[in-house]
Amino acid sequence: MAQNQNDQNQNQESNINAKDFIIGALVGGIVGAATALFMAPKSGKELRGDLSEQAIILKERTGNLRDTAVQKGNEFANTAKEKTNEWSQMIQLQSNELKNKMKSMRNEEVAEEDAEAEVAVSNSNEEMEQKLEETKKAFEEVEGNYKA
Repeated sequence: MAQNQNDQNQNQESNINAKDFIIGALVGGIVGAATALFMAPKSGKELRGDLSEQAIILKERTGNLRDTAVQKGNEFANTAKEKTNEWSQMIQLQSNELKNKMKSMRNEEVAEEDAEAEVAVSNSNEEMEQKLEETKKAFEEVEGNYKA
């Protein structure tokens, strides 16, 4: 479980690093393009043309970076779903095992109680038979004394 958590932390750090890289690349590209355009001695038409070209290039780069970010996000979501399913199955399995252990322990307790009850009933029957025999002998003695 510690390994899974460690892997998850590494995935999160990797995603954060990728996100930071993308943002840095985007900002750096914008600043670099703007600096290059404003430092170059060009006419207004040329500058506007260059700005237009740079805007198109920037749009393409942004699209590529967005696609990469979406792909990484989907990979992270799939990994999270897989891990969640694995953990859910593991927890369900352990829960079922625990439930079965509890049932078997309860069945053993019931079986022990039943065995104890049978022994008590058996002892009680033997005691009753003994008492009946004693009572029968007492009646026979009383009857013998009464007849004599």
